[in-house]
Amino acid sequence: MRLVDAATDADGMSPLSEHTLLHLRYGGDQQARNVLLTTGGELVGYAHLDPTDPVEGPSGEFVIHPAHRGQGQGLTVVQALLAEADGRPLRLWAHGDAPAAARLAAAAGFQRIRALWQMQRSLRERLDEPSYADGVTVRTFVVGQDEEPWVDLNRRTFARHPEQGAWTREDLGLREREPWFDADGFFLAERDGRLVGFHWTKIHGSDQAAAAGHGHDTIGEVYVVGVDPGQRGSGLGRALTLTGLRYLRSRGLVQAMLYVDEANTAAIKLYESLGFTHRSTDVMFRHP
Repeated sequence: MRLVDAATDADGMSPLSEHTLLHLRYGGDQQARNVLLTTGGELVGYAHLDPTDPVEGPSGEFVIHPAHRGQGQGLTVVQALLAEADGRPLRLWAHGDAPAAARLAAAAGFQRIRALWQMQRSLRERLDEPSYADGVTVRTFVVGQDEEPWVDLNRRTFARHPEQGAWTREDLGLREREPWFDADGFFLAERDGRLVGFHWTKIHGSDQAAAAGHGHDTIGEVYVVGVDPGQRGSGLGRALTLTGLRYLRSRGLVQAMLYVDEANTAAIKLYESLGFTHRSTDVMFRHP
């Protein structure tokens, strides 16, 4: 974690995803592989490899200490990850779309296959009142009660999403243990007593969230918005997004962010209509 902190300070963003940070703190999947690179007894590189996807193959990410970059250490770690992948196609995330990452990817024979946008908007600007259809009610998440219905809806909502749709009850439980977790910012929409949508917000930069090592200044996040497939086109996603944004503003925050897949043009169009603009990009590369 000290290595991660050093890279975060130097780059202005975390080199590792939330999934990997949770793995480091709590243990995570026992099938995951961890690669450590040391020089003279000092830890100068770390990589995480998740080999569990039977369709797309293993995926991972890595970090090199800022003081040891430009010395070929990144290529050494990537070669170790390729060895761990054991001949299967390997996918690697690079956060921030830095030119150095693209050069390393090209040198190691990787190709760019996916991009994840970070978008932001000011919370000081106008936020419309959310408008819900008749019969839809909204409340906040209740720990110990809503976990299983939420996991079921999340799975159906993101059935085609390579990461989000695979979340389990245990994945949700890990996040409930995080210092940033706030049930008051986790909104659930119901119709006839059945969960049909949600907006889970997150606050980066508070005293609690800072302890999680997220790599952001104080800012609110549209963490996850999901709508039951049968409710799509009803305006529910827009209304839930506005509900969460208004909550973040009520907490005194002046900026909000979110992540969205570059290929998800419908979601990008929605977020742009809500005042969000493209801020930065994370890139996934694949080795054949």
